[in-house]
Amino acid sequence: MNPRVLEVTRRIQLRSEATRQRYLELVQAAGSRGPHRGTLPCGNFAHGVAGCGEGDKQRLRLMNQANLGIVSAYNDMLSAHQPYERFPAVIKAAAHEMGCTAQFAGGVPAMCDGVTQGEPGMELSLASRDVIAMGTAIALSHNMFDAALCLGICDKIVPGLLIGALRFGHLPIVFVPGGPMPTGLSNKEKAAVRQRFAEGKASREELLESEMKSYHSPGTCTFYGTANTNQMLMEVMGLHLPGASFVNPDLPLRDELTREATRQLCRSTPENGEYRPLAEIVDERALVNAVVMLLATGGSTNHTLHWVAVAQSAGIQLTWQDMADLSAVVPTLARIYPNGQADINQFQAAGGTAYLIRQLLEGELLHEDVNTVVGRGLHRYTQEPVLQDGQLAWRDGPVGSLDEAILRPVSNPFSHEGGLRVMEGNLGRGVMKVSAVAPEHQVVEAPARVFHDQTQLAEAFKAGELERDFVAVVRFQGPAANGMPELHKLTPFLGVLQDRGFKVALVTDGRMSGASGKVPSAIHLSPEALKGGPLARIRDGDRVRVDGVKGELKVLVDPAEWEARIPAAPPTDPGIGFGRELFAFMRGAMSSAEEGACSFSATLNALR
Repeated sequence: MNPRVLEVTRRIQLRSEATRQRYLELVQAAGSRGPHRGTLPCGNFAHGVAGCGEGDKQRLRLMNQANLGIVSAYNDMLSAHQPYERFPAVIKAAAHEMGCTAQFAGGVPAMCDGVTQGEPGMELSLASRDVIAMGTAIALSHNMFDAALCLGICDKIVPGLLIGALRFGHLPIVFVPGGPMPTGLSNKEKAAVRQRFAEGKASREELLESEMKSYHSPGTCTFYGTANTNQMLMEVMGLHLPGASFVNPDLPLRDELTREATRQLCRSTPENGEYRPLAEIVDERALVNAVVMLLATGGSTNHTLHWVAVAQSAGIQLTWQDMADLSAVVPTLARIYPNGQADINQFQAAGGTAYLIRQLLEGELLHEDVNTVVGRGLHRYTQEPVLQDGQLAWRDGPVGSLDEAILRPVSNPFSHEGGLRVMEGNLGRGVMKVSAVAPEHQVVEAPARVFHDQTQLAEAFKAGELERDFVAVVRFQGPAANGMPELHKLTPFLGVLQDRGFKVALVTDGRMSGASGKVPSAIHLSPEALKGGPLARIRDGDRVRVDGVKGELKVLVDPAEWEARIPAAPPTDPGIGFGRELFAFMRGAMSSAEEGACSFSATLNALR
């Protein structure tokens, strides 16, 4: 095993000893012998089964088989979640085959960041993760369930489901993906039209036609953003069935994987003798495996927030420094847009998760000795699912890459380091997705141009004010300020300027889309400007150095002058409208970006 991976894992275990022990005590106390519904008073139980058919009522009353709870983020506005409409019926039928029952425990919201980019609703996006966690807890709080299936794919949905589910760590829980949409217009072509539109060289009709050819059917978007990074991490953590992540919706194999997830969950309950609760799967080793996969694939920067928050819900203290130390030894093995030209379907065809996990295991970069939803050992995830005569089976995945422009072995990586870099200096700490930035663009030193929202930058671009080298500083975009929205609308404008030969970079306490790339962006700056962070002191013209190679982020101002500066006042926007006023209490409770930007951090970290 790689010594650095072992050292980081052990460090996390020692740091988390008190909080993890308390978490496991709570999990043990929540467990019980026999079906959980058997502990309910008769009236409570009657309420819980009143809506069931007579057959299910009798099964539930016998108390000798498991009852599965379904927590779903279905809606048909979000393409990735539209396929989930059919899943509850499939799950219930599969549970009946096993002699078990299944009930729809509850639905959770599912925002589409693609719809809300640049809109007021984007300020609710990160907070929705915590709302989803609470919704998951509410769904499972009825104590009617012996196990659960979580149906979710996209950006905040999977982390939210997992944060909530971990507070019910005594239950066996499996996550069920829906799969990516088939390939449409390539991501490269789509990005080119966006840039031409930003320059005024493409009409709105051309832009709309391009976007609708790219996002064209049910399923996850095909670029490697936060949604597909979620799937990659859930698989390497052993919370999906092996190879389940990237099978397209509505295929016979997709439906059979959903049935098998249900059957496997039934087998994992105490009633059926293979008890595997969630708390025994999500431990320090599983979280390190997730970070290794994030780094090896150049995954979404959003996971530097989400997985810190997920870890807290399992009583584990994961830090950006852990990620940085792992990044130094984990090679980049995948090139998926925006880190390359391939989409997620092409990644899967080139060898997919089975090949990637095999390579990382052979490179001794993953913990193999972990629990998964299918049993002990991560080696099971080097297999891929197939249908043989209509029956689900697993076969060994590829031992070699089928396209080394997309996937490479550990012996010949795209880079000897991981795809994310922790940035640090007198402007605070943040992260940069270096895997998407060409080497010649990873270091920028230029005068600052300060903005208080992305609309101001767009207006300056259209007015021709940005035809020069500069570092865009977009501040007061942190968790406490306005909920930490993604600033993906900046990408076409900055990309155009970079293509024109200017040295440009972005520094912000906000977020970028998991699909953002190309322009060096130091994001998630902590502490944020609203909380007195150094970004509040920057002025137009200050020279700023963004060094993605060394991980340095500095403003080059005389220290005495810098200390004497009075921080800028925040914008006067009260955050009212589109329901934002309902989330003011959450913004006030959110921890820093480095602590997961989570409204539960203080409560969870105090449990020790």
